[in-house]
Amino acid sequence: MRLSFFTAAVAALACPALAHDPIEWNGSTVHVLLDKEMTGGDMGMFTTHFVGPGGPPRHIHDDAGEAFYVLEGEAQFLADGEVMLVKAGEAAFVQKGVDHTFRLTGEEGGKILVIVAPGGFEGFFEATKHLKLPDDMDELNRISEEFGQIFTGPPLE
Repeated sequence: MRLSFFTAAVAALACPALAHDPIEWNGSTVHVLLDKEMTGGDMGMFTTHFVGPGGPPRHIHDDAGEAFYVLEGEAQFLADGEVMLVKAGEAAFVQKGVDHTFRLTGEEGGKILVIVAPGGFEGFFEATKHLKLPDDMDELNRISEEFGQIFTGPPLE
């Protein structure tokens, strides 16, 4: 259920926590909170939760900036060749076109809120949830291009 507050197409909206089903992806649970259809294409918002250490392969979004807010745990970020540690309550931002990745570092994992602008990339997880890494990397790369993403290297260890 979606609640709109103004008559304009997407002036404001509130979305219940379970508007989308959680998606299991690459050892994490992704929960899309807002998608491009809900925001008129302006942004996508999702959480990613790892129950142990983990993160995605290195990648570039050629058409979207990405903001991260660490909700639980701490994450090591690699962006444009620089490594930084971001703890719960702290944020990071990566401009479009910058090679990056992150890894939740603790044995208990953690949770990150991710905002991508403009929206659209959040659909990637549903489109690729059936693939297994690293076995299906060729297919993952093909689908990733449809979402403005290019994989550039392995995950952080």
